[in-house]
Amino acid sequence: MYIIKVKGVAKIPDYIQLRDDKFTLLAYFRVDRPDKTLNKLGLGDRAEEIISLAKELPFGKIMKLEL
Repeated sequence: MYIIKVKGVAKIPDYIQLRDDKFTLLAYFRVDRPDKTLNKLGLGDRAEEIISLAKELPFGKIMKLEL
């Protein structure tokens, strides 16, 4: 699984994308509101870890997640 941080512009907030190994989009959510989306993916228990990684990740960089 991969994580990408997308920079928002003007009134559009920053978003996080989670993609599988084939780069299919699994989730797309705001940095400040990940709970429902991560719970739907079954990653609710790893939400804090994913958000802390996302906050440190530079915009536009792709990082492989080992979950």
